[in-house]
Amino acid sequence: MSPLTRRQLLALGAAGAGAAAVGGAGLWWTGGGGEALGGGRELLQPEVLSSRDGALDLALEAAPARVRIGARTAHVQAFNGSLPGPTLRVRPGDTLRVAMTNGLEAPTNLHVHGLHVSPEDNGDNPFVSIAPGDSFDYDFSLPDDHPPGTYWYHPHRHGHVADQLAAGLYGAIVVEDPDPVPVARERALVVSDLTLDDSGNLAEVSPPQRMMGREGETVLVNGQVRPRAGAAPGERELWRVVNACPARYLRLTLDGQTLRLLGRDVGRLPEPVELTEVTLAPGNRVELLVDTREGASTLTAAPVDRGSMDGMMGGAMPGDGPGTDEPIELLTLEVTGDRAADAGPVPPGPVLRDLREEPVAARRTLDFAMGMGMGGMMGGMRGPGQMMSFTIDGRPFDAERTDQRVRVGTVEEWTLTNSSPMDHPMHLHVWPMQVVTEAGREVAAPRWLDVVNVPAFGEVTVRVAFDDFAGRTVYHCHILDHEDLGMMGTLEAR
Repeated sequence: MSPLTRRQLLALGAAGAGAAAVGGAGLWWTGGGGEALGGGRELLQPEVLSSRDGALDLALEAAPARVRIGARTAHVQAFNGSLPGPTLRVRPGDTLRVAMTNGLEAPTNLHVHGLHVSPEDNGDNPFVSIAPGDSFDYDFSLPDDHPPGTYWYHPHRHGHVADQLAAGLYGAIVVEDPDPVPVARERALVVSDLTLDDSGNLAEVSPPQRMMGREGETVLVNGQVRPRAGAAPGERELWRVVNACPARYLRLTLDGQTLRLLGRDVGRLPEPVELTEVTLAPGNRVELLVDTREGASTLTAAPVDRGSMDGMMGGAMPGDGPGTDEPIELLTLEVTGDRAADAGPVPPGPVLRDLREEPVAARRTLDFAMGMGMGGMMGGMRGPGQMMSFTIDGRPFDAERTDQRVRVGTVEEWTLTNSSPMDHPMHLHVWPMQVVTEAGREVAAPRWLDVVNVPAFGEVTVRVAFDDFAGRTVYHCHILDHEDLGMMGTLEAR
C-alpha cells in the first residue's frame, strides 16, 4: 500500500473531526468536563487512530483552538483541534507516518516520547524546526520487538517546549501488547495543567515561575476538570496514565479501590505489583490495573515536595514554590450495579533484561545544576545584571555542540548527580534507562524508565544499552522550563 499524499491525509483529518467545527478563531471542541470548572461530566476518551496493515498514516496540525473547559471558553493550542490530541495505537513493527503542519505563530516540531525509534532524518529528530505555516513529514519505524506500553507525543522545539505543552499540545501513544491482559475496558488518562486569565486566554508566566517550573492553576484529565467514570463491581480496568504537565509531579491515590502496577514508562512488569500510591515525575507514565469495588472513589494527586529556590541568590521570591499544598481531585469513579464475572488471571509479563549482568563499555557522570549566570542566559532577574543559569556539566544547551559520544552496540553506566536544591527528572531520548542505584542503595529488580528523577543534592545511577540506532539526539530535565532555559545536552551514537 502506497503512503497517502499530504492532501489526502488532511482531507481525512478534516472528515474525522467529529464534533469539531471550524470557527473564526480556530476549532471549537465541546467535550470539556465540569460546569464552571466544577466537574461532574462523564470522562471522555480522546479520538483513537489505529494502525492497519502495519502502518498508521495521519495528518497532525498544531494550531490555536477554542475549547470548552467546563462552562468557560479557553483559547489554547491543540493537535487537530482537540485537547488532548488523538490517541495513536500501533503495534511492534509498525510504521507511524505523520504529516505535521505548523499552524502556530512560533516554530515547533514533534517528539514521540519514549518510543525506541531512529533519531535521524525524519525520525524522532529533536533538531527539526518547522516554521509557522510549514509542514514536515515524519516517519517512525518501530522495531519488531518494541516494548508494549503507554507513550506520548508533544512538541520539542528548544525554547518553546514548555509554552507549547502548557498550551495544550500533547497526546497519548499506545504500543499494543501481543499478549494483552483481559480487562473490561481501557481508559487513557492524560493529565495536564494550565492557567487561564479572566478572558480565557493562557496566562503569562513570570520569570520566577519559569525558574521554578510552572504549575497551572487548573489540572485536567483528558481536557476535563474532575470528570466522573462508571464501572460495575468486580470489573478489571486498565488505566493508562500520562503525566503531560510541564513541571507538576503527581502522587496518585485511588481510595477504596485495589490498584496494581502493570507497567511504568517502558514495557510491562513480569507480574503486577499491588500499591496504594504511585508518583509520576513530568513525562512519566504508568499502567494501572483497577479491580473495582462498590462505592465512589476519587483519583487524587497529592502535592510533592520537589524543592525550591529558597536560599539561592538572596532567598525565595514570589512564585518559587509549587502551585498548591492541597491534594487535587482528578476524577471520580462510581462503582454500582450487579457484580461482574471474574476477569480471570493476569498473564505473566516478560522477564526483564538486567544490564548488571552485561559488560560496561564506559562510565560517565552528568551533573544537573542551577546557579548564577550573567548576560545572555534566558531566565529571570535575581539582581542587577544577574540571571539564573540551568546547566548540565556546567554548560547550557548548544545544538551545535556534541556533549556525549557513545558506540552503538555497547552498554554504559551513567551517574546522574544533582547539585541544585530542586529535583530534576532526566529524560533520555530513544534509549530507555535501567535504574541501578538510588539514594545510595542498589535497586533489587530491573526497573526500566525513560524519565528518571534525580532528587535535590542527590544522585542516581543508570545503565543504558545503546544496542542499535546511530544518530544524534538529546537528554534533558523534563521540567520543561528548565530544558528551555538550558538544562539539556546532546548525544551522538556511532
